[in-house]
Amino acid sequence: MADKLEHCGPDPTPLPTDPVPAMAYVPYQQWSSTLHSAERALDTGTLFPVLDKPFYGRRGGEPR
Repeated sequence: MADKLEHCGPDPTPLPTDPVPAMAYVPYQQWSSTLHSAERALDTGTLFPVLDKPFYGRRGGEPR
């Protein structure tokens, strides 16, 4: 481990010294009368069906 840190300098840190702020767009969730049941919401992690985005076992950066 020490060999890997030698080329990083005297104080290796995962954070940049001068970070650039970012802006995020997060829209409000629209309330609808269609909601998951309590059991389904606990299983999927959301009460709202429009936010139910299942994971199909692929990573985003891997080629197909």
